Amino acid sequence: MGHGAGGRMSHQLIQKAFVSAFQNTALNAGDDAALVEAGLRQKLSISTDSHVVFPLFFPGGDIGKLAVCGTVNDVAMLGAKPLYLTAGFILEEGLPMDTLKQVIESMRLAAEEAGVQIVAGDTKVVQRGKADGMYITTAGVGVVRENVNVSGANAKPSDAVIISGTMGDHGIAVLGARGELGFQSSLQSDVAPLNHLIAAMLDASPNIHVLRDPTRGGLATTLNEIATQSKAGIVLNEESIPVHPEVNAACEMLGFDALYVANEGKLVAIVPQEDAKKVLAVMKSTKYGEGAVVIGEVVAEPKSRVLLKTALGSTRVVDMLAGEMLPRIC
Repeated sequence: MGHGAGGRMSHQLIQKAFVSAFQNTALNAGDDAALVEAGLRQKLSISTDSHVVFPLFFPGGDIGKLAVCGTVNDVAMLGAKPLYLTAGFILEEGLPMDTLKQVIESMRLAAEEAGVQIVAGDTKVVQRGKADGMYITTAGVGVVRENVNVSGANAKPSDAVIISGTMGDHGIAVLGARGELGFQSSLQSDVAPLNHLIAAMLDASPNIHVLRDPTRGGLATTLNEIATQSKAGIVLNEESIPVHPEVNAACEMLGFDALYVANEGKLVAIVPQEDAKKVLAVMKSTKYGEGAVVIGEVVAEPKSRVLLKTALGSTRVVDMLAGEMLPRIC
């Protein structure tokens, strides 16, 4: 299970099993989507993602909304306008037709909000007990804006690190839906399509260096990925990182760290210092960026490390998630 958690074990599996077998420039870049040449003076952003969340329905969303938003967001994180999705369904024998229709309607509404079309797909049915109801795999493609160069390898010293809102909402909301919190919670998942937010940010500054959605492994793992790709350091201010009180309470009770809990409707932006104020202002004016805040900066040293300045005035290393924390949350 640790190999599927989005942390160090996941990265080791990907590098040893997949990257070593499928070596190419687009894959080796290590971003959430692959940047390829379309042959028509355009670059395409392409991504694929499988969704195995349990339960299928949770506060604020369901597996269908998650499947659309997750792929739309990955494609958009390279500065692309997502256009088309495909969807593959693995359905378990005995799944109620009403459940499938509810998930499909959720996908339709999410695609409509994002402004994308689901243009192809596939459906398979497996024996009862083999698929936890359903699994969904989506793939997406989008066109990258001209004169935009967004990649996890582009963070530069003095860049500002911005997040679009509170951390950990999705992971704790899904955990709550399983009845595993031990108390009642009104917390909603943050699952949402972020492509319109990203378009507004790029309108304000085409010079944004990095965009990434901190999903499995949370903010800490995502920033470690960026620091490694960019060969730079990142220093965070603990008091600047917004966390919902209910997420804090759940993390304290269960021994989790909110920096490692998954998000599905938040992004990290690494922006040149001179553009940070206008990007932040635009984010705050949008539906999914109202809670945006600067949480730190990129530094030259220590390379490939993430540090956290705590509320007590000390500094600690924020490492990548090593193994399993919250299974089956996306």
